[in-house]
Amino acid sequence: MEYISTRNKSEKCSSAEAIVNGLAPDGGLYVPESLPRLKKEDFEELAKEDYPSRAARVLSLLLEDFTFEELLDYTTKAYSRFYGDDPCPLVNIDEGVYVLELWHGPTCAFKDMALTMLPHLLTAARKKIGEKDKTLIMVATSGDTGKAALEGFKDVEGTNIIVFYPSKGVSDMQKLQMKTQTGDNVCVCAIEGNFDDTQNAVKNIFADEEINKVIHANGFKLSSANSINWGRLAPQIAYYVSAYCDLIDEGRIEYGDKVNFCVPSGNFGNILAAYYAMQMGVGVNRLICASNVNHVLTDFFETGVYDINREFHKTISPSMDILISSNLERLLFEICGRDDKLIAQRMSDLKTKGRYEITERELEMLKALFSVGYADDEETKETIAFAMDEYGYLMDTHTAVAYGVYCDYEDETEDKTPTVVVSTANAYKFPADVYEAVGGEKIEDAFTATEKLHEVTGEEVPEPLNGLKDRPVRFEEVIDRSKIADKVVEYCKQAANA
Repeated sequence: MEYISTRNKSEKCSSAEAIVNGLAPDGGLYVPESLPRLKKEDFEELAKEDYPSRAARVLSLLLEDFTFEELLDYTTKAYSRFYGDDPCPLVNIDEGVYVLELWHGPTCAFKDMALTMLPHLLTAARKKIGEKDKTLIMVATSGDTGKAALEGFKDVEGTNIIVFYPSKGVSDMQKLQMKTQTGDNVCVCAIEGNFDDTQNAVKNIFADEEINKVIHANGFKLSSANSINWGRLAPQIAYYVSAYCDLIDEGRIEYGDKVNFCVPSGNFGNILAAYYAMQMGVGVNRLICASNVNHVLTDFFETGVYDINREFHKTISPSMDILISSNLERLLFEICGRDDKLIAQRMSDLKTKGRYEITERELEMLKALFSVGYADDEETKETIAFAMDEYGYLMDTHTAVAYGVYCDYEDETEDKTPTVVVSTANAYKFPADVYEAVGGEKIEDAFTATEKLHEVTGEEVPEPLNGLKDRPVRFEEVIDRSKIADKVVEYCKQAANA
């Protein structure tokens, strides 16, 4: 199976090359030429296996440069770093409603599901294609990707990583997780601006030939750990397949039955993985895309117009404070009949005009599968309190957006299809806002809020967050977004001479 760019499908590469490159040379995103299909017997076999085996089997269909045995070795090592018996347990909180907990990894966020795998994939891919240069992983983060990537790639041979995050666009816990990161090959820098500013600046570096020449001259080749990298996205497809298998294995559904997935969405990668899982054979009724008040995705799925010329809001669900959803490009590529020239034009329009519009036919295709909704901060807090009072279940601010949107969807449609709400982070990553929701008191200090939240709910603080305030801060630099390229070049030169 070869991979093509969403902006030039005549340029093809292997899965290993797609992982090493991260982003296609034309700025497009890599997608497989075709997707494999899982049959009934495949699901029956997968339902009997543990998560590392399930993930390895799904990935072996998508990454043909890797053997199943190699991938099983990687998944076994990656998910051994998770706490608990299951890396992504499916918890039944109400009749026909399940929460897929994706935050049992080393940084307590769903990004661990892929970013504990990506270092194994990238290291092996470099060897498979004979890459001699070191890899410089460059990441823009709205909170969780940064820490998960840093933790995944710290001290990985042949790799350095630099992470940029919006200085006022992440939670205190997320920020401290990154600022205290250990490892000799890591660098973290805050940006004055929002996530979209940060992401755009990083994307521009990938496309800048002159900067890439300087980076190459220092012995590095750029790659990405954001979900624009297929090596990040592919492992996410596996947990949707696994959730469907769990429902079959537990007798909740039979093979062929359809389910809903409700996903809190910012950069669109997580729900896109659900779409690909459906394309591979998972029975899907509706994909419910949940947004906060930065509801550019909600508006797009309702009108067919993607327009970022709007006010940007900082919310209590900061990982969703995004106006430019990069992974939407892959979905657009599929619904427009893989018209790469059209995608290139639309992405150019987004860059120059801040908007683009799809056709009525394309919008109808989207509406046939996707439902949308959004929740503001007050609604999110009310949902956290409701879930705790009604089910004794503690949600973070992003999961609560999704659950709140699902409740609205169910009220409006009376759809009783079994539904999986995707939970993307542990509540203790956002303790001040979660405690305010369940305790009724606003506490600014994250660690005091953590103690109070534990007292009120009895929920244990996850081990990766314990003792965080006592760890030494290593990275405090804050720069203007216009200086990101200078920082990358400076870091390359330092790393080359280290």
